[in-house]
Amino acid sequence: MNFENFKFLKDKKRVADRLLQLGDKLNEEVPQKNPRKTLIATWNIRAFDSKAYGHRSHEAIYYIAAIIERFDIIAVQEVKEDLNALERLITRLGRDHWAYIVSDVTDGTPGNRERMAYVYDRRSVRFDSIAGEIVIPPTAIKEGNKLVEYAPAKQLYRTPFLCAFEIGWTKLMLCTVHILYGKNKANNQKRAKEISMIAEFLADRSRERNDYSNLVLLGDFNIYKPEDITMDAITDAGFIVDNSLQKLPPTNVGKKARHYDQIAFRPKDRTLKATGLAGVFNFFDVVYRDDDEQTYVSAMGKSYSTTAKGGVRKNKSSYYRTHWRTHQMSDHLPMWVQIHTDFSEMFLHDVITADD
Repeated sequence: MNFENFKFLKDKKRVADRLLQLGDKLNEEVPQKNPRKTLIATWNIRAFDSKAYGHRSHEAIYYIAAIIERFDIIAVQEVKEDLNALERLITRLGRDHWAYIVSDVTDGTPGNRERMAYVYDRRSVRFDSIAGEIVIPPTAIKEGNKLVEYAPAKQLYRTPFLCAFEIGWTKLMLCTVHILYGKNKANNQKRAKEISMIAEFLADRSRERNDYSNLVLLGDFNIYKPEDITMDAITDAGFIVDNSLQKLPPTNVGKKARHYDQIAFRPKDRTLKATGLAGVFNFFDVVYRDDDEQTYVSAMGKSYSTTAKGGVRKNKSSYYRTHWRTHQMSDHLPMWVQIHTDFSEMFLHDVITADD
């Protein structure tokens, strides 16, 4: 990590201590990077960054960078129109080794002027020259066997972002999504429809084209529980959620357990295989803890004690826990999985056992 200007941080000793604790927790829960295996993650970083909620503090950017640098590649949702926060993050990670690819803004109220991004370590991951936002193709309307017209297809509210990467022996096509939230909660039909649209589109492309082999569909699906029809929409299209991912705790920060985020595979050959290691990383165990509320009173400013309408805020702790600190870090926790990406031993065994 790049620690340039760290000495100018307010409370730098406390931040340094928390970074060390964060590193210890990451060491306990996330495997070290391995040239034969790859750590893929997904993280909805709440409103990263939005004028409405203010810019991330330098402290928060350090914590976010400390988490991201433990992975080889991470899909990030809710990147906002202004890329300043993403640029600051890359500066902290170190531009010599880290890069990002970002989509255009999705317009419209449901689109929320959000972008999708991939942040990756160039020492282990290579961008493979394909990137695009997914557009669902039009539907052919026929009368008998005669084509009458093509009807425009309904698009997803937030445009999925697809990129190709090469990691070791493995070529991967990653597609990240931020599926409609909506008012209805579990078993939301509109949400399931969006997931089906993108999953089936990718499955069709995979059958038709070699460059769509080894698909990884990941991001914020707003799935409430694994038994939802929204989860079925992923697996019905032929995507596999590895057993290691199915056993994970929820990825939301709120009181009610929600399995919003997910990583699913559609392998086309044996070079896409999980190692059995996966996790959800709860950074609030270490940074911006419940017990840290008083530390940030001055940083929260007048909003900590006064509502937007000028009244007295009755539950200051709720504001700190569910609003302010989630706009410093996020209201989602990063999910990760480790996959095999070096198959040199398998290749050599094949050579030995092959018929001459």
